[in-house]
Amino acid sequence: MNILEKLFSLKRRVAMVTGGGQGIGKALAQALAAVGAAVLIMDINEETARRTVEEIKEKGGEADFYVGDVTKEEDCFGAVKKALDRWGRLDIGVNNAGIGDWCEAENYPVERWKKVIDVNLVGVFLSAKAEFHAMKERKYGKIINIASMSGHIVNKPQKQTAYNASKAGVIHLTRSLAAEWAPYGIRVNSISPGYIRTPLIESPNVKDLVPLWLDMIPLGRLGEVDDLIGAAIFLASPASDYMTGHDLVIDGGYTVW
Repeated sequence: MNILEKLFSLKRRVAMVTGGGQGIGKALAQALAAVGAAVLIMDINEETARRTVEEIKEKGGEADFYVGDVTKEEDCFGAVKKALDRWGRLDIGVNNAGIGDWCEAENYPVERWKKVIDVNLVGVFLSAKAEFHAMKERKYGKIINIASMSGHIVNKPQKQTAYNASKAGVIHLTRSLAAEWAPYGIRVNSISPGYIRTPLIESPNVKDLVPLWLDMIPLGRLGEVDDLIGAAIFLASPASDYMTGHDLVIDGGYTVW
């Protein structure tokens, strides 16, 4: 076994990716499968989840899906159970499912605010909780929570207090879980993407802001979903076995200015 295989191979590992049917989650699911992991896609949208699984299988990977809502504890445990029933273990959890929302704080409807917190923060907690119970007996696991640079800074000009608060919560939740679960050999880290080119970026109410954002990114471009793959594989693999409780910011330098 060469050094790259020793450090980064995920052969005989099993991963669960929430929100894995599209966007960042899909790219990460495909990447984990490409380096050997069997992947369980959990998504609220059956069509996109099924399509991601089919694409992984077409490239020789192994995958399955579970239709569920990360805000429902029974669904998170149901997804983990499907992975255990199918492959007998769970080694990696990528908690990616999330939503965005813009609204000025003084007029933010409380139910809309709560929905963002429920999906982006409570959903990550419930997913991680379910994953923990599948990992604790083996004394080993990798949990990767997808946060955002918005958990570190306040974006402009868009007004998104609920989103910013939820992602800041994910970053500190990650630290808290890392401290609690270290005795079980479970590493918990997070990734904070900057502005990543996804279908949302191409939508009419967002794409006009891209030139403004580009002026604030030292590297001068939007991120691509592929820019997140290396970090995810690192955090999922033996290469990061002595790392826990940290957040990797991948934003083209946005947060340094």
